[in-house]
Amino acid sequence: MSTIETLSDVNNTFLSRRELTCDFPGSSGKLKSMEAVDMVTKEFKLDGKVVIPMRLKTHVGMSKVTGTFYVYEDEGLAKKHNPTIFSRLEKTKAKIAEAEKAAEDAAAEAPAEDAAAEAPAEEEKTE
Repeated sequence: MSTIETLSDVNNTFLSRRELTCDFPGSSGKLKSMEAVDMVTKEFKLDGKVVIPMRLKTHVGMSKVTGTFYVYEDEGLAKKHNPTIFSRLEKTKAKIAEAEKAAEDAAAEAPAEDAAAEAPAEEEKTE
């Protein structure tokens, strides 16, 4: 899933954005939009820019995904052009944050339960 093939890279000066279309071979059914954004950001060195995943399309009978991404310099302009997309992205980021918090809470509870389970066993040995 680490390879990206660039199909088109267009600077749209009218809308002040860069439009990228890429193929992700071998990632059909496995690729999530936020993971694709991270991959594109690393591949094209877009740190500090706003990358919006517009479409991830899987191809029938093939194991590749074609993604369309818009890259903006200014977040305000991106929100003006795509307010609905930003609301969807915020919901996705909130769900990811909740899942991470739940995993951290579960990891924090597990050692406490192990310690509680070991404490009575040690007391029984001393008696």
